[in-house]
Amino acid sequence: MPIIRLTESDTLRVNQSIRDLWLGRSNAVGTVTLNVSATTTAVTAVNCGADSKIFLMPTTANAAADIGAGTLYVSVVDRGTFTITHASNAFTDRTFYWLAMG
Repeated sequence: MPIIRLTESDTLRVNQSIRDLWLGRSNAVGTVTLNVSATTTAVTAVNCGADSKIFLMPTTANAAADIGAGTLYVSVVDRGTFTITHASNAFTDRTFYWLAMG
C-alpha cells in the first residue's frame, strides 16, 4: 500500500490508497516469532500508537498453545512498538500474525 503525504496532490495516488484500504489492505500488520528462552518479545510497528489495540493470531500449534495456556499477553503498547509477555521455553516456532488498530 503506498504511503501518501498530507500534501499529496496526485489524485491517482490518493484514490489508490483509499481503494487499498477499502479492499482491507493495511500497513498496520505484521508477523512476529516469540523470542526463545525469554519472557518478552518487542515488536517494531511503525503504525502503532500508544492507544492502539493489538490483535494476535497464532500461525503454529505452539503459538496457539501459548494462547490456550493463558501465558501470553500484550503488556506494553507505545508509539512505534508493542511488547508481548509470554512463557519462556525453547520452542522456535511460536509465530503470530499481528494487527494494530487505532
